[in-house]
Amino acid sequence: AIKIGMLFNIPIIKKVAKILREKEISSIVVDPVMFAKSGDRLLKKEAVQAIKEDLFPLATIITPNLLEAEALLGRSIQSLEAMQQAAVDLCSLGPKAAVVKGGGLTDSNSDDCLMVRGARFQWLKQDRLDTQNTHGTGCTFSSAIAAFLARSYNLEDAVKEAKIYLTQALKAGADKNLGHGKGPVM
Repeated sequence: AIKIGMLFNIPIIKKVAKILREKEISSIVVDPVMFAKSGDRLLKKEAVQAIKEDLFPLATIITPNLLEAEALLGRSIQSLEAMQQAAVDLCSLGPKAAVVKGGGLTDSNSDDCLMVRGARFQWLKQDRLDTQNTHGTGCTFSSAIAAFLARSYNLEDAVKEAKIYLTQALKAGADKNLGHGKGPVM
């Protein structure tokens, strides 16, 4: 299994896609990192199409957060119904599955919507945890999915176990203080 994270521009995306096509990798997790928590752009705007065309068809699962899903689909996602439709529409771009991470949708929940192509969608429900240590939640989640896939978990179970793992990590570090602002997942 492999997890692909932040890729800055089209040449990098094209090179990674070429290498992935040449290798025999059974599970490819693509976390289409586009924005930092500060809002700064981490992926050039013109590279969004390359992610969709070159990487998504190779992906076992993609894991965009709400802002990334909005950028990928060119529309606003402001409700649970819109998240569900976004997961369906993202699957139509080529990956076997998509999980739209909804941590930014409400102040009380961090629910994610999983859609596996050819199956029904599933909600991974989670009350929002009271912690400032949320830096790296998306990367941790997608990396955990890859780790569970590498351990031969089926796709749905890998995502569920990754959500449990992330939740436990957030709880474990909830009361820690590291530096100023958003601390890392522990």
